[in-house]
Amino acid sequence: MRIVSLVPSVTETLTAWGHPPVACTRFCERPDLTHVGGTKNPDIERIASLAPDLVVLDAEENRREDHDALVARGVPVHVLHIRSVADVEPAMAGLATRIGAERTPPAPLPAVRPVRARAFVPIWRRPWMALGVPTYGASLLSRIGIAVVFDHDGPYPETTLEDAAGRHPDLVVAPSEPYPFGDRHRSELETVAPTRLVDGKDLFWWGERTAGALERLAAALADD
Repeated sequence: MRIVSLVPSVTETLTAWGHPPVACTRFCERPDLTHVGGTKNPDIERIASLAPDLVVLDAEENRREDHDALVARGVPVHVLHIRSVADVEPAMAGLATRIGAERTPPAPLPAVRPVRARAFVPIWRRPWMALGVPTYGASLLSRIGIAVVFDHDGPYPETTLEDAAGRHPDLVVAPSEPYPFGDRHRSELETVAPTRLVDGKDLFWWGERTAGALERLAAALADD
């Protein structure tokens, strides 16, 4: 089956299943595959010219107008909607059925742990934006006992460092994507709370990555 993936998590998962897509976005970190633009601005004509059997999108990452443009051109689409860890397994099972992939269902993930820390999770800078609820990333962190301080402000609220500090987080969890937070930002973020840098893919890419990401994030954010 000729599949085009417009979701980095799906590109990684399909490859793990032995069904790599024929094309993907430039954010999928697959220079060996044909690129068809970004998640928010895919090249619709290029995708249609590839005559895919299926294009996989996610309601969180891709735009409705691009979905509609593909449908208008008669391109088959499969839409996922991942907003929590609980969404992942049924979505992956449905995708596997759609493409005829054989997969072994993963072992059950750990239950949500009691809250041991509250975190400010910045996802963008200029303007500052935070990880909120409901989102996959916040749901993932909750599995290891970390609650986000922006829990009643929508999925990705704009904020300021002063506002974040005023919510009294125990720590800042700074991911390497979508904004590339790194050591150069540590002093700025530590005006809010002690800061831990984490792999953004582990926090935001779901699918085959989810189980391993939980283990890696738990280790990276373990109490000293």
